[in-house]
Parts: sequence; structure tokens; C-alpha cells
Amino acid sequence: MRQPKPRRAMTAFVALVAAAALTACGGSGSGTDSGKDALEAPGAEVLEKATDKTTIEFWHGMKGANAEAIDKLVADFNAQSGGKVEVKPIYQGNYDETIAKYKASVQQKSTPALVQIYDIGSRFMVDSKQTVPMHKFIDKDNFNAGDIEPNIANYYSIDGKLQSMPFNTSTPLLYLNKEAFVRAGLDPTKPPQNLDEIGEMAKKLTVKDAGGKTVQYGFGAAIYGWLVEQLIATDGKEYCDNGNGRKGLATKVQFDQETGVRVAQWWADLVKGGYATNTGRKTDDAQAAFKAGTVAMHLESTGAMRGYIEAAKGKFTVLTAPYPKASASSTGGPIIGGASLWINGVGHSDKEKRAAWEFVKFALTPAQQAKWHTGTGYVPVNAKALDEQIDKDWVAQYPQFKTAVDQLHALPPSVASAGCLLGVMPQARKASEDGLEAAIVGSKPADQAMKDAAASVQAAIDSYNKSVS
Repeated sequence: MRQPKPRRAMTAFVALVAAAALTACGGSGSGTDSGKDALEAPGAEVLEKATDKTTIEFWHGMKGANAEAIDKLVADFNAQSGGKVEVKPIYQGNYDETIAKYKASVQQKSTPALVQIYDIGSRFMVDSKQTVPMHKFIDKDNFNAGDIEPNIANYYSIDGKLQSMPFNTSTPLLYLNKEAFVRAGLDPTKPPQNLDEIGEMAKKLTVKDAGGKTVQYGFGAAIYGWLVEQLIATDGKEYCDNGNGRKGLATKVQFDQETGVRVAQWWADLVKGGYATNTGRKTDDAQAAFKAGTVAMHLESTGAMRGYIEAAKGKFTVLTAPYPKASASSTGGPIIGGASLWINGVGHSDKEKRAAWEFVKFALTPAQQAKWHTGTGYVPVNAKALDEQIDKDWVAQYPQFKTAVDQLHALPPSVASAGCLLGVMPQARKASEDGLEAAIVGSKPADQAMKDAAASVQAAIDSYNKSVS
């Protein structure tokens, strides 16, 4: 799902990373871990021996139906804990606001025991040295993590070791207006598989009225950096260097190379030719165009699917197809989105860390994942959730969702599809949007637009890396 754009100054961000790393070595108060054991995983005995209830805070960035699903998940956990543990869910605003408040809590040495952080905040969370890597809890309990969807685990792992626990996961899809395809003489069961095919079909799907006004565009999507990242990954290319920031700190972004430029040129050509609409960067505007039936093909997250189906009732039928490849020869696949759970070690007692882990394990069970999936529309992290009856019934009601599951299962995990771990990934995403938009509106040639965009974020990358090296 779409992530908010960053609002905090880069200098403050870099200073915080350095401060956070130092906090991991300093004191935090009585009864809490602040030394070398702070980032280790305690065993189950710390709660078994406890004579009082352990209460922890769980910070999250979910609202609406998603927040209701979190509240239900937490209530179910608290009820089965036998009075040993109480989790208190606390909404902290959207993803960007949540990580901003988390960074402030690091400086104030008052972090929550458990926090939900969006995907592109992962590099910061690792570098801040505040959290217990999730693989340590897995190893401590000999916990079977094999049921986690491999492509989801791949994103949140470094050197094959899980750093945080995937929680709410989305994947990108191609959305289609079935009736628009039929009217154009196209077979909606044979959707386009790559950008060139989208371009060709967009020409046939573009409709003008008697006065020459376009009443239906063949293609439309938000100018959103996440979509560019996906297309680079489908081409098997890495968004940033050093193995997408997984062999070491990434030192540059690579969306200014061949695939990124080709994507920008393709999009610009469609808009210039009148076959794609330009709704700008706002996701809501692009979504509204598809819901209204004025766009026949559209790129978005699985998270938007149920809203599209409901909005289209009585107007047209929403179909889904796998996310397109960058070209006919591309062999890669898309990257997941969403957020994961991080257990804070610094400043927290063994009981608090263990209580957080017990909740994480509970949230990962098939039964709870099925409830979470059907309540939110996110992809279940635990593959076995799809075998739960409630989940089978939901997929039967929304067969369009099966595309997301099939897409996940069809792609072997790779470095490219793992996505880029970059300390300033929010800034990099915005920069790619700057380049894409410049190409689309024609203010710069596509190659120059993407080259300038990549260069604009270089100083931020260098400053971040210097702060943590």
C-alpha cells in the first residue's frame, strides 16, 4: 500500500541514526536491558517465573478497518494469555508519523516494546541497534518459521536471517476493467504481460466521444516511486548497489540506469500520445479515475482491491492480473510492500521482550493470520492461513485476490525481488517520482530526468552512510 512521503529534515534523520546507535550502548534505567544482553532473546522462563502481569505497548500506524483488526488481534491474545501478559495497542498516526515518533522515543529512551514500521524504514531500524533481531527469538525457541511466505520473509532478511517479523503485506497488481476490454474487442482473460503489451492495448482501450474528448484512457496510475521499484525488480535488476544494500550499505540508487529510464520513457510516451491519463502523484486521484471507469488498466496494491470491487458494483467488473514485466524478456518479479514488527531490546526488561515475542508468535498463527487477512485485505504472512475455512470463504467471495497469492508463489526469491535496503529510502522514492514526473510532463528527456533524480539523493545517501559507518 502507498507509503507516505517523508517530512523530516535529512540532517535530523542522520543525527538520530548516530544517536540511536550510541543509545544501544548506554544505560536506560532500572530493571531494563541496556548492555550487551539488550539485543539478545530471553527464554520462556522469564514469563513462566513472573509473579505479576507484564504490560507492553504496541505502536502501530493502522486506522479504520485495519485498526479494528489490530484491536481484535490484541484482544484475542490478551484473553488467552492467562493474565500473564497485556498488550496495549496505540495508534501513532500514519507510517511516516509512526517512525518519526519512534525516532523521538529512541532519543528520549522511552521506546515501546513492540512497534510496526513500514518496509522502507527497515535499514534505519537495523542500523539504530535498538531491536532484537527476530531470528534470535526463532533460534531460542527452535520456532518453525518455514510457513512464512518465502518472498515476504526475503524482504525482511539479511544474509538469510529474519530481522523483523512480517505483519501486513501487500503486493502490486494490474487491475482491469472487464467490460472496457470486451468493448475494445480484447480478451480480458488474456491480460498484458509487459509494458509493451500494455502500451498496445492502451491504444485500443482509449475512447473519445463525438467531440473528440477522451472519456476513457487505456492506462492510468499514480506517479509513485513504489511502482518504479516494482518494474525494476521484474526486470531482475537491483534498485541500489551492494546487492540491494544487503551485502553492505548501499552507496547509490540505480533507477537512472536502463530499466528505470525505459519505464519513464514508456510512461511519458503513453501520456503524450493521449493513451494514458496523468493524475499526478496523489494515489487517491489515480484510484478515483479507475473507480469511475475512465481508466481501463491500472497499477496498484492488493490493499486497494476490495475498495475497487465495491466501488465498481453496477458499473463494471474488476479483474486482476499479475504485475507486468518491464519487457518480454524480463524474468524477475515484484517486491512486497507493507510493514513488519520490531521488538525493542534497549531499555526493556527480559519479560517485556519475551511478552512482545509471544504476541508476535500468536499473530503469526494460521487462525489469526486468516482473521487478519480477511479483515484487512492484506496478504497472509503465514501460507497455512489460506487453508482456514474463513480464508477459503473470503477468497471465494473475492476471487480477484487469488492473483496475488499465485504471483507470490510463482516467483523464486531473489536479491532483486527482495528490494533495496537504504537508509534514506523514503527520500530515494520521492526522487524517483521527481524524475518520472519530469519525464511525463516533458520538462526533461527521460534519461536526463532520471539521472538528475538519482543525483539529487546522493548527498543524503553519503551523509547517512557516514553517520553509521
